[in-house]
Amino acid sequence: MNSRVMPITEPAPATWLAELALGFRSTPRGVVLHRNRHKGPLYVQKPFYPEGRDLAHVYLLHPPGGIVSGDHLQISIELEPQSRALITTPGAGRVYRARADKSLQQQHIHLQVAAGASLEWLPQETIIYSGAHTHLKTQIELEEGAQCVSWEVTCLGLPASQAPFREGALLQQLECRLGGRPLLRESLHLDQDRMRLLTSPAGLAGQPVTGLMFAGPFREISTELLDGLRQRCSAVADPAMAAVTELHHCLVVRYLGPSAEQARRLFTDCWQQLRPELLERQACQPRIWAT
Repeated sequence: MNSRVMPITEPAPATWLAELALGFRSTPRGVVLHRNRHKGPLYVQKPFYPEGRDLAHVYLLHPPGGIVSGDHLQISIELEPQSRALITTPGAGRVYRARADKSLQQQHIHLQVAAGASLEWLPQETIIYSGAHTHLKTQIELEEGAQCVSWEVTCLGLPASQAPFREGALLQQLECRLGGRPLLRESLHLDQDRMRLLTSPAGLAGQPVTGLMFAGPFREISTELLDGLRQRCSAVADPAMAAVTELHHCLVVRYLGPSAEQARRLFTDCWQQLRPELLERQACQPRIWAT
């Protein structure tokens, strides 16, 4: 009889990999979603065409609604030459408090836009719960002649519920390249040694919501457009701050303040104003925004 006592082992922490790969192509029938591969709870159902067949509206669905420890979301979107797409989400994304083992919560987004194509990447805000340990990365690759509008709104903690972001770790990165050359690089890194950035006047100045909107490249940025965007930014109510910068025939709008709703409203107003000049189209808000 074997009297040895077998050691008790803890189960491995759960991990969940979700992948989504979308490809858009311009055809004689209009823009089609010719590639739609997914793994795990991350998918789209079908494109909509409220502006006509030459521009597809797509809603990215993530039924769990948030990212927990061990989750890794990978999103890859490719637009072939002359194709046009607008992609959004039906609700806010969430990064929940991590487990005690602080397993990383990851989301990596890769957007590739070919010459003559345009992509509007307009997700709703991402809420980072206190205690999260997450890496969020967005890479935008534009060929010469491509155009893109992209925004990110990030809410640290739950300010409306008096649950601020007090602990955890966040590495948020944004990189945009044009013709293989770096055009814009942004990074926000918070951990226990960098929490002073939350309150520092040189950091987030006590404001829980940050936002960045990128648009371009423009053939030409008119004085009227730039002045109009600056007026919208200057009209943002205190204590929020907003500004617009011209960068290599592109526009960058930044927001820092107390409200994700205020940031979304500012970016939506700016998008409505710049879209006709960038894409030669009047703004057409996705229907999901009204639900």
